[in-house]
Amino acid sequence: RETKMKTKILLFFELLYVICSPAFPVSQIKENEDMQFAKVRTTDRPEEIDLNRMADKIREMQSFFGLEVTGELNHKTLDLMKQPRCGMPDVRSYSTFPRSPTWKKEDVTYRILNYTPDMLQADVEEAIARAFQLWSSVTPLRFTRVYGGQADIMISFASGFHGDFYSFDGPGGTLAHAYPPGSEIGGDAHFDEDENWTKFTTYNGFNLFLVAAHELGHSLGLGHSNVFGALMYPVYMAVDSRDYQLHQDDIDGIQALYGKQEAPTEMTPSKPPQRPEDCDPHLTFDAITTLRGETLFFKGSYVWRKSPYFSEIEHDTIFSFWPSLIAGFDAAYEVDKKDRVLFFKDDHYWAVSGYSIESGFPKPIQNLGFPTSVRKIDAAVHDESTRRTYFFVGNKYWSFNENTQSMERGYPRKIASDFQGISHPIDAALHKNGYFYFFHGSNQYEVDIKKKKLIRIMKSNSWFNC
Repeated sequence: RETKMKTKILLFFELLYVICSPAFPVSQIKENEDMQFAKVRTTDRPEEIDLNRMADKIREMQSFFGLEVTGELNHKTLDLMKQPRCGMPDVRSYSTFPRSPTWKKEDVTYRILNYTPDMLQADVEEAIARAFQLWSSVTPLRFTRVYGGQADIMISFASGFHGDFYSFDGPGGTLAHAYPPGSEIGGDAHFDEDENWTKFTTYNGFNLFLVAAHELGHSLGLGHSNVFGALMYPVYMAVDSRDYQLHQDDIDGIQALYGKQEAPTEMTPSKPPQRPEDCDPHLTFDAITTLRGETLFFKGSYVWRKSPYFSEIEHDTIFSFWPSLIAGFDAAYEVDKKDRVLFFKDDHYWAVSGYSIESGFPKPIQNLGFPTSVRKIDAAVHDESTRRTYFFVGNKYWSFNENTQSMERGYPRKIASDFQGISHPIDAALHKNGYFYFFHGSNQYEVDIKKKKLIRIMKSNSWFNC
């Protein structure tokens, strides 16, 4: 199994409907492994599906996850399929279980049967309580914790086989599962103890609050949503949970089952930031890099793609390229002779080859030679002619030798001293056509690489034919 990825699928089960993916069939003729794999992921009867129906199934899956709908088994689609996921057939926004089971009362009890050793007991209790509060804030439901006996929703941590028919699979696979409202095991939520549970969103674990809030949505009767950014979207999204609020799609779904809260609440649904317009004069970027001939511009969870072969700018999300990476990069650069792109966020970095994340990542930026006082990188740019990569932090910069994989002596140096005319901190940087382009706010600064001299100032989005 590959190193545990940040993006994991939250699998859940219904008493009468087993909706997890079917087992892989053993193919006697290994004529097309990828297509056979795709058949298994998209239908219960892979041996009976023809190419036309297969294309329809691929389109359905691409539509659900917001990929370009082509019906072809391209890299993005196959990479997404190869992550463990439910076989749930819904392609709507919010959805419910068959026959829409609900609790037939407004007072619902829950009990925490045991605790994970990964967290303080008080932090586990707080995470579970906050998860319930998300749902009670927009419905008439009230959740009360009990400390003994049978509760409506029993919450437990377990490894492997744990008494139901759906054993956990160790670290890096299924995170949790839950059952829809009902008697006996109905409503119960189980969390895989082999995962590393955390209080906050981190790079080496899973935020218990986020996973619990998703699972409790199933405990209340919700299925999965195909709306990117919704809590009930079937992919674990490593987002900041400190001021987390339900997406409008989640609110619509739970209120369709239980109605609205009678008393008004101060909480308002969160709306994911919209992609800025290409020619917005105030457009800024978090990071910019080249990738296999294209230039990628990053802002939040969005990517603008400029290809040398097409005049139109393409629009994607970071998730559609690399589902396990956390959006909001600080810096990025490509070493094209290695077909490698490095992405930086806070004090960690990832190495990517195409659509694949190299094993062993993320790593702390101190591995590159930064002192512990450096907590994040503002921008990075690689000069292929000298095999040097420049890292910008505040008003200073470092020079990294890609041949020796070490920081060069005499750094950091002041940016303004070595790059004439650049007096601002740098948001993003790009090496293109023999020039460095330093981005600050909505402006970019074209710099002659050899002379390190400012040539001209342009708008940041001038690459978009604006």
